Amino acid sequence: MKAYRISGIAPFGRMRQGFSIDIAANDEADAEHRAYSIMGSRHKANRRSITIESVAEIDPRTSKESRILDHFREQIAAAGGPIASEEE
Repeated sequence: MKAYRISGIAPFGRMRQGFSIDIAANDEADAEHRAYSIMGSRHKANRRSITIESVAEIDPRTSKESRILDHFREQIAAAGGPIASEEE
């Protein structure tokens, strides 16, 4: 599995807001499917109302999501620990 960062726009209540989520998936199509599933489950948004703008493979060491850090725990430790992201 690989780590992907998915960015897009989804309805949160009455407003549409941008989101970014890191997901472990087999490929880009699987990552998109998981993003739709997670956003729909958390925010009751159907797939038609969610707009995915980008799907990019990332280094798991740059993620702050606990799901990614847990899934790639051994790989991150072997590579020397997490990397501080430049987005901050």
